[in-house]
Amino acid sequence: MPRDVSLDLLRTFQAVHRTGTLTAAARVLGLAQPSVTTQLRALEAAAGQPLFLRQARGVVATSAGEDLARRLDGPLDVLAGISADLGREASLDGRTLRLGGPAEFITTRVLPALADTVAAGVSLRCRLGLAEDLLAELVTGQLDLVVSTVRPRRRGLHSEPLCDEEFLLLAAPSVVARLDSELLASQPAKALQILPLLAYAEDLPIVRRWWRHLLGIAPTGRAVLVVPDLRGLRAAAIAGVGATVLPRYLCAEDLAAGRLVSVLETDDPPINTLYLVTRVAALNEPHIEHAWNSLLRQARLW
Repeated sequence: MPRDVSLDLLRTFQAVHRTGTLTAAARVLGLAQPSVTTQLRALEAAAGQPLFLRQARGVVATSAGEDLARRLDGPLDVLAGISADLGREASLDGRTLRLGGPAEFITTRVLPALADTVAAGVSLRCRLGLAEDLLAELVTGQLDLVVSTVRPRRRGLHSEPLCDEEFLLLAAPSVVARLDSELLASQPAKALQILPLLAYAEDLPIVRRWWRHLLGIAPTGRAVLVVPDLRGLRAAAIAGVGATVLPRYLCAEDLAAGRLVSVLETDDPPINTLYLVTRVAALNEPHIEHAWNSLLRQARLW
């Protein structure tokens, strides 16, 4: 490939590779789709070979395209970060941090931990949702920082473990009192069959993980309540509607106050690691760096 290939062509290639479609790349770059197509063809002409295979829904990189993407990851992100920061003052005042993460963890842990970042002059805008959706928005520049419940695999992202969630099977004391204590001790899977279950989704994702981890089987029956918010499940459990699986951070005060009790004590609860994620190009932006360090520092106390 000639050495005088424009960086704009390489940025366009990277945007197409990361988003998977010309339309999405055009949106990220702020260009019309025909311009993206023209730039991509120009780069392929310079390379002397196709870099993408066109499909009905988007594009897939060829082996040459994958090789180029690997070589561009990192260096091009750093250049993009330098370019974006030119002319900016290093102060935090007036900057906006666009943050994404799971609703319960963001509202319970993250927002209080970012009080000093807001006090330093940074405005905060939050997007609550599922990890894969939020990571996609991070890649395309719609978000600056994401707390992810899954380890990110996308190129151009930098992540560090933030903290671990410990999950417990919980219910109100009145619900636990209905269980046969002797059967619970000897045959817990059988004893727990009578529990009305409260779940995040119809397929009982969090409850099922706890059941398989501790009991080696899937839970039986359908949930009596499904709500995609752990805070709603917590409220229903406290009210005696049934049992549910929650992260310890969300119910620690309820356990201490006796509003909820652990249905089955264990030394080996299911654990899920949360990750703090940003783009490589954004690592040194002052407001993102400030929030990043604040969260990692506060996480040591959680």
